[in-house]
Amino acid sequence: MNMQVTDTGFAPPPLRKLEDTGLSVVMMRDILLKTIFRKNVEQASDIAKAVCLPIPLATQLIDMLRDMNLLQATGTLHATSSSEMGFQLTDGGKARALDALSQSEYYGAMPVPLDDYKIQVKRQSIRDINLTRDMLEASMGHLILPEGLIDQLGPAVGSGRSVLMYGPPGNGKSSIAEGIRAAMGDNIYVPHALAYAGQVITVYDPIVHTLVTQQEQAESSPLRKNASRFDTRYLLCTRPTVMTGGELRLSMLDLNYNAVSRTYQASMQLKSTGGVFIVDDLGRQEESPQSLINRWIVPMEVNYDILALQSGEKFEVPFDTLVVFSTNFHPNEIFDQAALRRIFFKVKIDGPTQDEFLKIFAMIAKKKGVPLDEASLIHLLKKKYPTIDNVFANYHPVFLCDQIKAICEFEGIPYQMRPEFIDRAWENLYVREEKIVH
Repeated sequence: MNMQVTDTGFAPPPLRKLEDTGLSVVMMRDILLKTIFRKNVEQASDIAKAVCLPIPLATQLIDMLRDMNLLQATGTLHATSSSEMGFQLTDGGKARALDALSQSEYYGAMPVPLDDYKIQVKRQSIRDINLTRDMLEASMGHLILPEGLIDQLGPAVGSGRSVLMYGPPGNGKSSIAEGIRAAMGDNIYVPHALAYAGQVITVYDPIVHTLVTQQEQAESSPLRKNASRFDTRYLLCTRPTVMTGGELRLSMLDLNYNAVSRTYQASMQLKSTGGVFIVDDLGRQEESPQSLINRWIVPMEVNYDILALQSGEKFEVPFDTLVVFSTNFHPNEIFDQAALRRIFFKVKIDGPTQDEFLKIFAMIAKKKGVPLDEASLIHLLKKKYPTIDNVFANYHPVFLCDQIKAICEFEGIPYQMRPEFIDRAWENLYVREEKIVH
């Protein structure tokens, strides 16, 4: 599916004056000093780029620091050349930068005040996306889905509410979750960092956030190529996806404080704002599924989350995330009724019927270059599947075809299907029950 690049209709408004940043002069002064010290930038345009401010505003801060004797000009500016005047920290500027770094190592992009960010989150809320049947089907076109699944999934995803997918393992719950993410297809603005109570919390994470390139932005709006059309403290990214599995711990849903650098990093939950948080293999984590779901119950109902600073001060952050839970357990085994009631949509992802299985098998075999053989398929359906009560799974065709390919490569023959190859492949799909004598 091609990613559509939306126009910047809900862009954060560009900064016209320093007051528009919502930040104190002291915070901006210290971040500018730390950035010049750490990044060794000298020219106004480079300094502006490093702190993500328009050049006129960065120049105002530079002039302010020069008046305070924290910054001084170097060299001269020639009218005939395009070279800019350089600036460097004075001894007083270096001392002030070191003092500021001892309080917090954060430098670089000016942060966005939390209250301003809350307004931006509303502008680009995942609950406002217009997800159509065509978009969802296009993102899952490579999957053979049970009949009626799109009918169930569509309203769930389109509402931006929580979804629980459950059913036996190996039937594409993870692939469907990925398809949900791909169906979003549009972009949002992600701040480099947030400011709250004098603290800076970094949000942008290249592992979670995928930048929309300048070329893609230009293609979406060829008449407006200048970067000043939105607040440059934000980055235009595709809607984020956080996907976690057995490694998920409750601590990952809280602010991450680094005691050495005295900096905060946003929680996984906060990074997924405006996007999708997928909890795969629920039940495989150290914490119980019930305790994990309890952590989400309030945010899912009230659309905000509570985080805490090192000082113990608690504050509200937006919770604008589609949470997709995926589990191999029956919901009644792992949740109480109160938790189940709060998960808005429950979708069972079952194994394929025999007809669906044969369709998938034929599609996978063709893709892998293994010619179908009627005798082998009859052997598989009549001799092998009855041994497991004819329970078909979506992952079986891929597994069996890969095994058959490996056998043919080892035997030095063209890819082909034979009943005896089916037997050899099946040995690896299901290990025989036997007692190992020690």
